[in-house]
Amino acid sequence: MAGVLNFTPPPIFRSLSSRKTPNSRFCTRSSADISETPTFSPPPNFKAPPPKRFAVRPDKVFDILGASLALVFRLGTGVFVDGYSASFVSKNEIPSDQYALEFAGLTVKETSKLGPRPEKPIEIYEFERLNACVAFPDMYCHETRGNFSCPFCRKVREIVAVLDLDVLFYPCPKNGPNFRPKAAQMGGKQQFPYMVDPNTGVAMYESDDIIKYLVGKYGNGNVPFFLSLGLLTTLTEGFAMIGRMGKPSPFCKVVREVLVELELPHILHSCARGSPKRHILYQKAGHFQVPYLEDPNTGIEMFESAEIVEYLRATYAL
Repeated sequence: MAGVLNFTPPPIFRSLSSRKTPNSRFCTRSSADISETPTFSPPPNFKAPPPKRFAVRPDKVFDILGASLALVFRLGTGVFVDGYSASFVSKNEIPSDQYALEFAGLTVKETSKLGPRPEKPIEIYEFERLNACVAFPDMYCHETRGNFSCPFCRKVREIVAVLDLDVLFYPCPKNGPNFRPKAAQMGGKQQFPYMVDPNTGVAMYESDDIIKYLVGKYGNGNVPFFLSLGLLTTLTEGFAMIGRMGKPSPFCKVVREVLVELELPHILHSCARGSPKRHILYQKAGHFQVPYLEDPNTGIEMFESAEIVEYLRATYAL
């Protein structure tokens, strides 16, 4: 899965959007403990690292192998945008300011068929790590840490990537003081994922119902095969997370895990293969690589997941 994460503040703070990144603030304490809007700054002498071409720190090799189980069990679901197609073309056919994959001296032209686009990001209350570190930025990510993850939440994250949607994720780990109570208050029970579509006013539980709604409203109406197998889908989602039990990944998952651990809400801009957002990131940063983080609180923009995690902990952890 690929995407952009925008940290979004609690309701008492000014919210973010995928089009604008105003100066917002996020507190790592319970909202009940907040007396004033905090100000954040990057760690002293911090300098964003340059992107590296598939460079993996030696201490992260086994973590990558564990994370790769998801591709095995889920057969790449969420890697490609709906209606994805690819063809080899000459390099001259792709504008120089657009992202394109080059292979064996040829350029790959990738296209997709997207449905209607929501004006406002879909809001989803969920978790990728069960436990919180009770204690706000922007990221491009290709898509848990802790004891347990949620296979039902993972199903919804996959359809988000397939439909190339921008989603405002509210992390709701166990004992989290900020958004878990809010989700229960809005929906009437602590069950996840919980989706709210501000464009239509629709709100619902149940991952399968959420998937059907999203493909009907923002897709072609057809649920992808590997997300329509009921119990088998749920089981393979669970198997896909085995390699993540208690281990960090050097790629996008490790960043999402820390976002949940610190209860940092974020907007994820999906960038699966065939997504037009790949061109947006390429034009913005002069390079396409995920994850990519933009923090509107400090002005930091950076690649490299391991360094992003270190930055988040240094900036937002108590």
